[in-house]
Amino acid sequence: MGAWVALAVAAAWLLVTILGGLGTSYGQLDGELARLQESVETQEKELTELRARTAQSERQLQMERAAAADLAKQLKALTFDNAKLKEDLAFFQSLMSPAGAREGAINVSRFRLQPERGGEYRYQMVLVQSGQRAKEFQGRLQFVIDVQHEGRKVTVTVPAEGERDTKEYQLNFKFFQRLEGTFKLNPGSVLQGVQVRVFENGSRAPKLTQNLNVS
Repeated sequence: MGAWVALAVAAAWLLVTILGGLGTSYGQLDGELARLQESVETQEKELTELRARTAQSERQLQMERAAAADLAKQLKALTFDNAKLKEDLAFFQSLMSPAGAREGAINVSRFRLQPERGGEYRYQMVLVQSGQRAKEFQGRLQFVIDVQHEGRKVTVTVPAEGERDTKEYQLNFKFFQRLEGTFKLNPGSVLQGVQVRVFENGSRAPKLTQNLNVS
């Protein structure tokens, strides 16, 4: 009987010890879980703030890139405008004080010739009448074009005789007149030279005959 009592007491003590140990372990796990959960929440908060700052930095970078691209575009436009203004200034300076030009003389300034498709050429030019007391000039423009066609040298007159009164080739100015237009050569023709002629109304002889640089 005494042995059974001793055994029951020992079993009870062992049960209390085991239950007590488990209680301590569960308490430690709860504390560790709470600590980990708090760390996760803190890191998620920091991650959210970091993502917000990153998104703001990306937006700022995009804005700076757009601003830089816009500035580059403005710089390019201003550079082009500045070059054009310098060209215009040089032109008007030469117009006001032409070197060695006689009063009322006609000259070609700023001639440009640009090949287009299908044998077509676009020309731009300015006719200038020298002198501060120049009178109103009225007349017409004519091109004499040298081409190589099928191994032969051919001369083409623009405008053709029947088109000489076309408005595009009529001249009416006092100091200068800007001209722009096109002419077309036959397929296979190679342009070799261009001469411009200016006729004053009532005169069959040209007032100006000038060979132009087409290179």
